[in-house]
Amino acid sequence: MRVYVRVAKRLATEPHLPRPLRWLLVFAVLPIPGPVDELALVLAATTIAIFYRPQFRAVLDEERLRADSNGPRPSELTRRGIALEGITLGWNVFGIVVLAIAALAARSVALAGFGLDSLIEIGASLVVIWELSGTGARRQAVALRLIGAAFLVLACYLGAQSTYVLVARYHPHHSGLGIGWTAATAVVMFGLAAGKENTGRRLGNPVLRTEGRVTLVDGLLAMAVCLGLALNAAMGWWWADPLAGYVILVYGVKEGWAAIRSN
Repeated sequence: MRVYVRVAKRLATEPHLPRPLRWLLVFAVLPIPGPVDELALVLAATTIAIFYRPQFRAVLDEERLRADSNGPRPSELTRRGIALEGITLGWNVFGIVVLAIAALAARSVALAGFGLDSLIEIGASLVVIWELSGTGARRQAVALRLIGAAFLVLACYLGAQSTYVLVARYHPHHSGLGIGWTAATAVVMFGLAAGKENTGRRLGNPVLRTEGRVTLVDGLLAMAVCLGLALNAAMGWWWADPLAGYVILVYGVKEGWAAIRSN
């Protein structure tokens, strides 16, 4: 937020902007209690985003670089990245146990598939921790190929199992544990993904940023599985569970092929 306030202050002195818009920016950054200054900032920001986007992006990039130069040192950012991956690792290790119990109790293909996806996410986190710890690129390349192969194995399993469930019209049981865990996982993964993207950008580390996008997709998958389980529990839509399995299948093929091709 402080970055955007500094951007507003700089744009308020920009001679190429209309004077009324500059006055609005000056008013928006004044410490006035209440919603009036916030409304002025929203109006000014909307106008600039529509009509003066290049100027806004240029000033924003400069202020972000300045903030990064005054921010934590690379060693601190590296420790932060390792900590984020450690949290991801711990959550998924515990999650495999929870998902195994829930999948067996409900006989849910989607929960079983999401448990395998969590196992693969553990491998991805280990790869990033090795990379941030200064491990050689050769070891990372081998690990990425193994992760890509594991994704493709996951996709094959889900394709066969989900198709069997749909053809056999197998009805999974309700799973309150599965719904609760996947909902919590979605929230946690979204937060971790944002932290990895921010830390990776400030550190200039594409590996951490890429794994952050994997974590983001992991959160989206958790939402898809949670929705399928909830529809089955609330409306008896048993086919929503294997369809959620197909969602993970598509993701597995995409990520697996990308990981193999990256090497």
